[in-house]
Amino acid sequence: MKFHIPIVIFLCIILSYTRGFAQDHSVSGYVLDSDNEPVVFANVILMHAKDSSLIKGVSTNEKGFFLLDNVKSNPYILRCSFIGYTDYHQLLTIEQSFQIADIVLRESSEILSEVSITYRKPTFKKEVDRFVFNIENSALVEGTIFDVLRSTPGILVMDNEIQVKNAKPIIYINDRKVQLSNEELVQLLESSSANAIKRVEVITNPSAKYDGESGAVINIVMSKNLITGYRGQVFGNYTQGVFPKYDAGMSHFFKNKKIDIFANYTYSHDKINRDQEDVINYLDGNKNIDQIFSSDINRNTWKKTHLLNINLDYNLDEKNILSFSSNMMVLPYFDYKINNNTQVFNENEQRTYYFIANNFSNDDKYNLGYDLDYVHKFAKEGAQLSANAHFTTYNYNRNQNVESNYFDNSDIFLNTTAFRTDNHQDSKIYTAKVDYTTPLGESSVFEVGTKGSTIKNESSITQFNVINGSETIDPDNTDAFTYEESILAAYVNISKEWEKFSLVAGLRSEQTTVKGFSVFDNSVNNQNYWEWFPSASLSYEFSDNFSLYTNYKRSIQRPNYQDLNPFQFYLNDYTIVTGNPNLQPIKENHAVLGTSFAHGTYTIEAYYKSSSDNIFELPLQDNIKNTITYTPTNLKKTIDYGLDFTTYFNLTEQWSDHFVTSFFNIKDSGKIDGVDCQKDLWANYSSLSNDLTLLKDRSLSANFSLIYLSKNVNGFRELKDLLFSNLSISKTILNKKATVSLLVSDLFNTQIFKMRSRYLDQDIYSVVNEDTRSIKLGFRYKFGNTNLKTNQRLQSQQETERLEKQGGN
Repeated sequence: MKFHIPIVIFLCIILSYTRGFAQDHSVSGYVLDSDNEPVVFANVILMHAKDSSLIKGVSTNEKGFFLLDNVKSNPYILRCSFIGYTDYHQLLTIEQSFQIADIVLRESSEILSEVSITYRKPTFKKEVDRFVFNIENSALVEGTIFDVLRSTPGILVMDNEIQVKNAKPIIYINDRKVQLSNEELVQLLESSSANAIKRVEVITNPSAKYDGESGAVINIVMSKNLITGYRGQVFGNYTQGVFPKYDAGMSHFFKNKKIDIFANYTYSHDKINRDQEDVINYLDGNKNIDQIFSSDINRNTWKKTHLLNINLDYNLDEKNILSFSSNMMVLPYFDYKINNNTQVFNENEQRTYYFIANNFSNDDKYNLGYDLDYVHKFAKEGAQLSANAHFTTYNYNRNQNVESNYFDNSDIFLNTTAFRTDNHQDSKIYTAKVDYTTPLGESSVFEVGTKGSTIKNESSITQFNVINGSETIDPDNTDAFTYEESILAAYVNISKEWEKFSLVAGLRSEQTTVKGFSVFDNSVNNQNYWEWFPSASLSYEFSDNFSLYTNYKRSIQRPNYQDLNPFQFYLNDYTIVTGNPNLQPIKENHAVLGTSFAHGTYTIEAYYKSSSDNIFELPLQDNIKNTITYTPTNLKKTIDYGLDFTTYFNLTEQWSDHFVTSFFNIKDSGKIDGVDCQKDLWANYSSLSNDLTLLKDRSLSANFSLIYLSKNVNGFRELKDLLFSNLSISKTILNKKATVSLLVSDLFNTQIFKMRSRYLDQDIYSVVNEDTRSIKLGFRYKFGNTNLKTNQRLQSQQETERLEKQGGN
């Protein structure tokens, strides 16, 4: 990379120097309707005549006037468009500045049929290495980004965790990773409007350009526009689940020739309910039931969240762009309350005693991320050099109070136990990367890049036993943990297209160094490993109606910081959440063989995925102490293979469907307390999504989606079948400047998670009823130039994906 730096500087100087001698011109004019009235906010776009590529665009002002300046001498196509009018096209050869004759737009008598043709384009498409879910102009854009993901084929949201093919994906927005922990990611996506989303890409075979941890990638592509001007919007939503939730915000976007500025602020005020039933059968030495713990657990979470996203793009010149981005999340108020009523029975199911445990936590935290980007476009079409520097600071504090009151079978009070914990975490993340892309001929692209990252994490926990109101430190549950991680990576990637063949192949290498230290037991966890990550996609088109393709990728998933943290969090006297500092990273090999036919309308895929040292948070019961501990554990291997079928079709001009079904087998194997254990099961995942556009002006749109997951296996636990259902309806009003929306989630109240762990000496049954059934009412109002699209994006780095939540399961 050092070799290219002088070249870049030299080219920048030369380009800046020669640009002063270039002959730039301008084109101006007026856009009118058939009554000779100005058409305000009409789109005027200038495109290259040879390939129709976009050059620049503007919107007309209140007088219908437009000006396109800094235009070089070339043949162009001028296009003018506005809703309800037929597009206007004019071929121009620009050799000097001039004003064209007035453009008169004619009302389109076929506007409805034209719109119908647009909506007949499939909202879903299966490509060689990804699913593409187009949602622009559908009802889904009036929900949140999280609502969109829940309705996207191939994506499953379970217990607020996003999954693709039974694995946790990496989230990108406009090819930038989202830099938050899983919990904060959900908060961000739930608070972020989907109004600017163009499509969602579920990339099942990411190229070597992506980090080694990118086994699967969800890339959320936001709409863009070349039009200059200002746009703003305000919005608010009211959601009624078990408890009401509110969120409101505003965004502003301004664009001119040099600067693009976007700022978004959202405030959310939520109260979330979760009910859970646990039955734990503690066994004696002969594996007969000795005691039964039956618990009713109610959890309430109160949150006040502030989200601020700022993007600033500065065009130094036509070849150089400098960008600054900042994504800030602040939670000054986060209360977490657990009420636990546990009945204890003997082997004859006779109650012997019970206890009531109250757990109350008060948190405050912030996650602030900053990015600086530079892009240089070389004179060679498609060649560019990009550089990124990133910094994240994450700070977390939790004060927890737990009290348990015990009673005998006659409701006579026995005794009380109580304790308090203080937990602090401070993390700093630094990353820098450089990528270079250049075409090799007309049908090949070469990519190379390097990346370095450093993570520093310091955590501490102090537990106090509370006896008669007096606190004393509990040394067995007081600890400090430091963690440092450094990753150096480099990759090379090449893509090539022939008449029938296409190939994408790459190789990535990553060197990882880990140092972890726990003060309590003076334990040191040092790891140093170097891994290679090859990837390849090969396809062959036999005809327009039939193609065959195959993919392969090797990836890694490193444990998140909280999973490595050895701290023990007691939810009550018998339930513990702890980390595992000896966790090893997951190594995964994923291969696919597929075929697409009928112009891509139907796709069939067979896949095989092998994961060694797979990580699951398993509930492990101690039959002597009668405790249950939730701890991340490495299993020896997980084998996942199956057959997928996807299709999309139009029932009518206004009604389109897409359908996905997958039949798969998952087999988990590993050691529990030194004893070999394995479990496997065949399962089915199916998704059906319907998109409709209604009314003559097509101002009413709706989406109804169903996702079914049959009984399946997850880390020795059997999960019962689930049905996910969502209905989205939106209606534009006030001359299409405002939108009212309705979103109903879990219509049939079937998102109740039932899990059973029954193997060796483990016997646990859980029923989790989250706050998934809700109805949301929303209102959005746009002002300014409503034809503008923003430069909104959320910067992130891979390392911040692993800032996980503290103290809870």
